[in-house]
Amino acid sequence: MNDTNKKVRIGVIGIGYLGKYHLEKYLGIDGVEVTGVCDTNHEIGKKVTADYGIPHFFDHRRLLGMVDAISVVVPTVHHHLVAMDFLNAGVDVFVEKPITANLVEAQSLIDTAESRGLILQVGHLERFNPAVLALAGTMREPMFIESHRLSPFPERSVDIDVILDLMIHDIDIILNIVKSPISHIDAVGVPIITSQVDIVNARLNFESGCVANVTASRVSAEKMRKIRIFQSDAYISIDYAAQKITVYKRVSDGNDQFSIVRQDMDISPSDYLGDEIKSFVQAVRTRTTPPVTGRDGKRALEVAIQIQERLEESMARLKERGILTP
Repeated sequence: MNDTNKKVRIGVIGIGYLGKYHLEKYLGIDGVEVTGVCDTNHEIGKKVTADYGIPHFFDHRRLLGMVDAISVVVPTVHHHLVAMDFLNAGVDVFVEKPITANLVEAQSLIDTAESRGLILQVGHLERFNPAVLALAGTMREPMFIESHRLSPFPERSVDIDVILDLMIHDIDIILNIVKSPISHIDAVGVPIITSQVDIVNARLNFESGCVANVTASRVSAEKMRKIRIFQSDAYISIDYAAQKITVYKRVSDGNDQFSIVRQDMDISPSDYLGDEIKSFVQAVRTRTTPPVTGRDGKRALEVAIQIQERLEESMARLKERGILTP
């Protein structure tokens, strides 16, 4: 599709907690027609049809031939199967994070999209946070990063551990800030509510010397989504939820004296899920590279899997010492 004036036919696969938001955002974009949705829950599908007059299908393949682009908002284990069906049919795909359940599947989607000249965008939402966007180009050789993404247990289905559920957002942001390969990873974590880990701390050591200390929890009493970045002349604090940036910068008077100046950056709050969905539609219309590519999604997944591997090793040592129950 390369006619920027032509209506874009969109479908949404998976109308659960997040899929409903995708649907609402598409419905608010001029020149977009939601031609169908798919969900294996018939009650959800019937409600969408009743509320919006949009056809609902139980089998996602029924949408083939009806759409130019699709949002894949199903459980992670099904990302590859569903996305591949549409890529093979020449349909552009937006797939929620993590891109797939493993790296082989991720590479398969990337190769198919690239060989067919199709758009493959991955749903790393924080890239569109206005606080993150405001810092574009201002990072200079960060040496220490500390991030916390804490929340109460989610009121939605959870088919993945907290690393792929929450921490992967910060992994993506950090990899986009630190332009250096990772040399070593340490990780600790424990399952509390689910059979998978619900709270994790990971320490990412980069070849540049930068260290990122990353914590994610889905069993906290209160929500927190913050990241702090330290470089030689400044300390930058970002509150994702408040969409706020505070910068503490060292300023010299030219006589070997310096002071610390605080600056609260003025950020205009935005609907960044809406911006993310609009960016996908724009990429579909103009045939341009999306802001978060399949390769970006795979890179974040690769680090997440490395954290999982280090975590398994640390948990095994705790079990051997009798600290963690097998």
